[in-house]
Amino acid sequence: MTQMFFNLFRPTQSSLKDEVLSGLTVALALVPEAVAFSLIAQVSPLIGLYSAFFIGLITAILGGRPGMISGATGAIAVVVVALVVQQGVEYLFAAVVLMGIIQVLVGVLKLGKLIRLVPHPVMFGFVNGLAVIIFTSQFGQFQIETSPGQYDWITGPPLYIMLGLVLLTMAIIKYLPKLTKVIPSALAAILVISGIVIFGNIDTKTVGDMASISGGLPEFHIPMVPLTWETFMIILPYSGIMAGVGLIESLLTLTLVDEITETRGNGNKECIAQGVANVTTGFFGGMGGCAMIGQSLINVNAGGRNRISGIVAACGLLTFILFFSSYIEMIPMAALVGLMFMVAIGTFEWASLKIFKKVPVSDVLVMIVVTLVTVFLHNLALAVLVGVIIAALVFAWENSKMIRARKTMDGNGVKHYEIYGPLFFASALTFGEKFDPLNDPDEIIIDFAESRIVDHSGIDAVHKVTERYNKAGKTVYIRHLSTSSKNLLEKAEKIVNINYADDDPSYKIVMD
Repeated sequence: MTQMFFNLFRPTQSSLKDEVLSGLTVALALVPEAVAFSLIAQVSPLIGLYSAFFIGLITAILGGRPGMISGATGAIAVVVVALVVQQGVEYLFAAVVLMGIIQVLVGVLKLGKLIRLVPHPVMFGFVNGLAVIIFTSQFGQFQIETSPGQYDWITGPPLYIMLGLVLLTMAIIKYLPKLTKVIPSALAAILVISGIVIFGNIDTKTVGDMASISGGLPEFHIPMVPLTWETFMIILPYSGIMAGVGLIESLLTLTLVDEITETRGNGNKECIAQGVANVTTGFFGGMGGCAMIGQSLINVNAGGRNRISGIVAACGLLTFILFFSSYIEMIPMAALVGLMFMVAIGTFEWASLKIFKKVPVSDVLVMIVVTLVTVFLHNLALAVLVGVIIAALVFAWENSKMIRARKTMDGNGVKHYEIYGPLFFASALTFGEKFDPLNDPDEIIIDFAESRIVDHSGIDAVHKVTERYNKAGKTVYIRHLSTSSKNLLEKAEKIVNINYADDDPSYKIVMD
């Protein structure tokens, strides 16, 4: 236990100073995000802040990707707003608990590896779309509420002040690392801009203008909902969607951080950690959440590589709520807007724009579709799902054109069909067109040494070919079937009659 505790707090790729300072930077950036997402979900800002604390702390300790930051997110807020409006906040807490249970089950069943099915163009589209969302979501800070539900763009001196402070923030973040790396440039920018505004008595929007972040310690709270089947059916659709959205965003963020740090996280472990975090936050009146790509990039770029930075960020956020809320509320929103602008610029995969003419058109299409779905629908799970489906259909189409047959005649007058390429639903029709039952000899051999039967359509294709030869009074033998293909045919023995060649060897398949 002592060794595990020591390893938890022992930096391996960065200094303790970098870990602490990057964690504090993230904590400052978490405040307006958590408040904004709470308002989207139509719940109290403290609910979002408490969620960010619990989810951030638990995933930092138990998660499969050190250095990744989790908290209350917009993707979850968009899903739950309808539940809150229709059923009330107590149903939200119950849905978050069920969401966490589902995520734990996904991790226990080791389904996190399914993230491997997400193609690279989908990753590009997801990241680019998210960058656009992060960038455009900051535009709301350039508006003021003139009447309930009515917002107008700020103009004149307030606009010029806001723009000037934002640009100065971005300049500090970009150029300070060239002078010194003693302090993370993002934290330095927030401190400098806050000092200018406070001591210069400049009138501009601050964190406190969004909502008060003052509060006490979160209290244990069992969701006050009827424990009935009806309640379960009400929250299940929301819990399922939240669990899916949360895991997709978390695992994609994990993959992105893996690429940046050139290390490898554990997807199944992250699923379990996300689930435990959401179950916990549900019992403490939280709105649920997942990994946050923007804050994760802030952390990594500021030097956070280990669990310390995530723990500091979560504990720092709770400290702000308990003791320093009045000071945090004085931070100008311009500093945080500038920070998020730089995160968006750094998140966007600019290299993806240079490969449009170097990759297949289908990959470009997938990238664009995923980006557009992410930007306009703000549904990350749907965007990834659409991208994977398009990529899968393109893959199936390309493989359907690979099926072919080499025909030879041996000395005994037996005709051999050597099949190349997978036999599945898309290639089944082409497979059937390769044979000539009327003109072939009495015996033929179909050799699958370079092919395999993948699905029921493949089975049906073999059945139809053998049936055509049987009607012509001729015999078909199957040779060199892989074990998986043979199992498929044996299970379908009632609908297909197959003769195997006597010299057909046995195969073993290596499983991951």
